[in-house]
Amino acid sequence: MNYDIAKIRSELSSNGVLRAAINMSNILLVTDKRSDGTPIGVSPDMAKELAKNLNLKLELIPYSSPGEIADDAGKNKWDICNIGAEPQRAEKIYFSSAYAEIQATYLVKSNSTISNIEDVDMDGKTISVADRSAYCLWLERNIKNAKLLTVDGVENSVDNFINKNLDALAGLRPQLMETVKTLNDSKLLEGYFMSVQQAIGTSKENTEASKYIADFVENMKVSGFVKKLILEHKVDGKLSVAKLA
Repeated sequence: MNYDIAKIRSELSSNGVLRAAINMSNILLVTDKRSDGTPIGVSPDMAKELAKNLNLKLELIPYSSPGEIADDAGKNKWDICNIGAEPQRAEKIYFSSAYAEIQATYLVKSNSTISNIEDVDMDGKTISVADRSAYCLWLERNIKNAKLLTVDGVENSVDNFINKNLDALAGLRPQLMETVKTLNDSKLLEGYFMSVQQAIGTSKENTEASKYIADFVENMKVSGFVKKLILEHKVDGKLSVAKLA
């Protein structure tokens, strides 16, 4: 496809700098940070490659949660965002197809009567979940019978599960795999209730840039670049390359 590169650059930057919003709470996509706070990981490297392809400088803007990134959509705080693509967020943000995906599941007590994913959504059950995470947004749309108890941040959702003696803790499987090691008498359920689709977002007004970003993401998957980043940042088996669109 032929692109108007000048228009793409002007849509994404007014001063030759691409501002990329990065979700610091996703420990698979941001695996570390430099001494000055600069994020390190798959997500920052995807933004870096996009900026390089467009001959733009890059400014990584760290956020503590994806919800805060979505809140800043349309406020000229960032030019692209690397977060989970969800319908609620897509009302304000254009998203590419996913470049990577992460399974979300539940942690329950070892003696729980809950034995599979379907058992969680029952009357009288309460699920602890980090507010405005991609999997929380999915649960808000799909849970019919159980009650959701939302709280700000993953750590607080774990605390609620423990201290309030709740029935299930929702989270990303890799994060819950670490949590289960520290919680006696707990277990992870087999399977997953959804997979978080990690994508690149931008303003819906950026019509030419949106098409370019969509093709960029597909090319990064086909070329093996995303897989290379997953291996380089040692998150293989926890983070998967998403299917082609």
